[in-house]
This record gives sequence, structure tokens and C-alpha cells, in this order.
Amino acid sequence: MMTLDLSLWRWALLLMVGGSVLIGGRGACAQPAPGPAARPQPGIDVQDYDFSLTLSDTTDRIEGTATVHVRIDADTLTAVRLDLIGRAPGGETGMRVRLVSEDGRAVSYRHADDLLRIRPPDLAAGQTRTFRIEYAGVPDDGLIIGTNQHGDRTFFGDNWPNRARHWLPVVDHLSDKATVEFRVTAPARYEVVSNGALVRDSTSGGTRHTLWRTDVPLPPKVMVIGVADFAVDTAGTVDGVPVQSWVYPEDRGPGLKDLGQGPPILRFFEENLGPYPYAKLANVQSTTRYGGMENAAAIFYSETAVADGEDDTSLLAHEIAHQWYGNTVTEADWPHLWLSEGFATYLTGLYLEHARGAAALRQYMTAARRQVVQFHDANPDTPLVDTTYSDPNELLNTNPYQKGGWVLHMLRREVGTDTFWRGLRAYYERYRDGNASTRDFRAVMEDVSGQDLEAFFDQWTRRPGHPVIEGTWRHDAAAGECVVTLRQTQDEPPFAVPVQVALGESPSRTTTLFMRGREAQSRVDCPRAPWSVTLDPNTDLLAELSMRRAQ
Repeated sequence: MMTLDLSLWRWALLLMVGGSVLIGGRGACAQPAPGPAARPQPGIDVQDYDFSLTLSDTTDRIEGTATVHVRIDADTLTAVRLDLIGRAPGGETGMRVRLVSEDGRAVSYRHADDLLRIRPPDLAAGQTRTFRIEYAGVPDDGLIIGTNQHGDRTFFGDNWPNRARHWLPVVDHLSDKATVEFRVTAPARYEVVSNGALVRDSTSGGTRHTLWRTDVPLPPKVMVIGVADFAVDTAGTVDGVPVQSWVYPEDRGPGLKDLGQGPPILRFFEENLGPYPYAKLANVQSTTRYGGMENAAAIFYSETAVADGEDDTSLLAHEIAHQWYGNTVTEADWPHLWLSEGFATYLTGLYLEHARGAAALRQYMTAARRQVVQFHDANPDTPLVDTTYSDPNELLNTNPYQKGGWVLHMLRREVGTDTFWRGLRAYYERYRDGNASTRDFRAVMEDVSGQDLEAFFDQWTRRPGHPVIEGTWRHDAAAGECVVTLRQTQDEPPFAVPVQVALGESPSRTTTLFMRGREAQSRVDCPRAPWSVTLDPNTDLLAELSMRRAQ
């Protein structure tokens, strides 16, 4: 996912080599009201959802039926709990449940405090139970019903982080992944896009009936539908996977051009990370409140970011990368958001490196480093893995995005580029269709590299801050040496980091000083005084750096 503030976004486009990046701002859409995160529901594991939804042009009320297949994992369970935002007394929005049944027989339930508690008889561990929930209401969030920038009516799911519960009865936590099916009944003038593969699409009597299904388990945050008047095009096929573009008819020309960049990006990630996990890739213009939202196999992009005359390469690369990390390998809980957003941020940089050269990655990482420094100045006590949040939206900041990307960049330097790519592929394979924590990722990288990475991960994911390194150098003519002295001046304890030093000579030379404490000094052969000495010439270190010649 990429958040979007348009005024800052234009500035970021220039810094980020024509791409977009999380700034920490927001788009024009209203943002979710703050509130507690939905919790996992212990004792159950949802295996599959089958949602049947009826949409209308005459009302924002939806009619829904959810068939939920649940595995029971605990003998002490007395109720199966699902998240579903209810309708408050006197309120106009929220869902009301009409009936819960199992095998055609009514089942006792209670819908209160935004939880649907289903109480069937004889619950026991090892069972798989199937419940049919009939409900209706006007969603206050989650399914955004309104008009697009052209004044046309649209329906778009926008679930991140846990807003699916506004319109779907689910375990609305990213750790409970399930396959999903959407059966949508809507006016015939609309096209319907969703996760997975299209199973059926037909019209009769002015009504469209569409069925989409994915056989790959997904977290609820990326289970969506998009219903609107679309122009649809296939931009290409990558290893049998159709790459589609869905845009508003008014934006057909520039919109299809913008979203048509998908095939080479998909091919790059598939070649380096592993097989693409879904039946298709649809890039969709939408009313999402974010710059892009990585819904599985149906990525939604802000309507204001598509067909705007700007280069959307980075935006597409970020969201397509999420299909591997975020959707297929999903973070275990919200504090590990960097395993999704940091991966997508850095993989965007790696695509730019592939497509435009090494200088593009250096420029990209330099801009990201500035953002990390600015965020740390305002939030000096916030580590990358932050457990202090109350609402997951609070985690949408520079840390999981740009700092997460920087941690991966430094990890690549730590283990070597070939080993880094092998580690990413192994991580994807080991946790495919499941969930992983920072500790899990570290264990994979240790297995692949043969290195002990505990100190590296503790320093960069558990501690706040980064080194501030001030360097001086002088030329000792008598010894024919340059004396280089580095000092860490940040308030936090010293970091253990390698610092590359470049000597301006012909030809230029580099040497590396490893700092383990506040100060490090090295003497380097210099028969003549170099015209300059600089730190981190290849943009390999997350640090604030300065160097001057000693008087």
C-alpha cells in the first residue's frame, strides 16, 4: 500500500526518479476513524469465505449472504466469533444479521459490540463447521459507495487495515487467511473485478451476475470487489498470467498507458522472487483513499494517480511487489508491517535499478534516507518494529516504508546481492500462503547466508534511531598517509556499522572503517593529499554523514 498526499507526491516524484513513495500524507478521501485493531479470534481458523452480495443504484444498502467454513481448534470453545460492524440504535449505517444457519437449520447467535457470536451445539476441536449468515445494511466504511471524479457511481472495497468488518463478516485480522469467493449481483451497466479468477459473468433482465474465486488463502485486508463502468484491456501476458488494466472510460487513453507498464514489472519480480501466486493481475483505477492498495490480483490505484500525465512506474512496482510480500507472505501482526511495506519499498528501488541503472537506486535510497532522518527527528523513540500503537493506521509512517527499505538495502550489503535474492526467494517459499514475523525472516536469512544476523536485526529493527557520523581527515605528508577519524554523535548508543570512505585520487580509492564504538580511526596510504575524502560514496548506510578536512 502506498499512501498519497498529492502536493507532496509531486515533490516526491522528482526525488524518486519519476516514482511515488509514502510521504506520510493522505489523499483526498476521508480517512478511517481511529479505533482499536480487530483481534485474532482464538480457537478457530477460517478456511473459506463465500460472499454473495447484491448492489443497487437506488440505495447504498447491500444485501449479503456469507457462507463461512471454519475449522475448530479448541475443545473449550463456546462460540464462533466473527467481526461485523453493527448498526447502532438510531443509526443509519452498519450491518444487521437476519439469520445464521447450519445445514439449513437456524443457529443461535448474538450480534453486539461489533462481534457476531455464533453458538452452535457440540463444538469440538478438529471439526470443520459451515455457517450461512444472512445480513444487510449500509456500510459506513470498507465498501466505499459513492461517485468517482467523473461523477459516476462506483463501489470499491477498501479494507486496510481492518475495515472489511464494515461490510463482511470475517475474522478481520491478517493472521487468519482464507480462500474467498465473491458472487456479485449488480446493475448490468457495471463491470465487476475482484480477487482471483473470473468463474462466471452474465447479464439478464438488466442485471449482471459475476463470480470471482481465489483458491489461494488471503488476509481480509486484500479481499475486495470493484464495481464501476470500466474500460478493460489486457496489457500483456507473463508466463500465462494475463496482466489487465481497468480504467474509467473517460480516462481510457492515458489510463491504459499508465497501467500498461505492468508486464515488465511482473516479469522482473517473478524471475527474482518466484512464481506469481494468482490467476491474473488486474491494475484498477479506483476511489481508494491510498495512492495504491495491493488487493490480491486486483490492485486498486487512486483515480487521481492514474491518467495524470505523471510516471507511475514506482507506484505500480510497489503494489505489484506486494503480491509476494504482504499478500502471499503476510506479516504475522501489525508491528511487523515493514515485512510488507519495507519489502515493497525496497523492491521498487531494485526494479528501478534493473530498469534504469545503479544511479537510479542510489538516488532513490538517498531520498528515502532524508525521509527517515526527518521522521526520526520528530519521533526519536520509535523503532522499526513498533508495539506501542493502538490503531494500525498509526503505523503508516516513514519507518515501515523507507526505514524498512533501508534495512533491506543494508542487509543486501551485509550478505551479498546473490545471497540476498536467494534469501528473499527462500523466505517466500517457506512462508507462502502463511504469516511471518521479523524473527522468522531473520531465521531464513541466517539459514541462507550462514551468518549470525542477530546483532544486525536487533540494531535496525528493535532500536530507534540511526548513527550520526562526523568525520575529519588530515594528510600526514611525512608518513605518506591520510588519517581518517569518525565519531558517532547521536544521542542513542553507538551503532556497529561499516563506513566506506572514498579518497578523491586518480584513480579513486575506497576503504572501509568498521565502527563498534563512538570513535574509529584509520591510517590509509596516501603518498599525496587527495582532493577530497567522502563517506558512503555508494549510498550503502542509513546514517547522517559529514566529513571535513582537519585544520
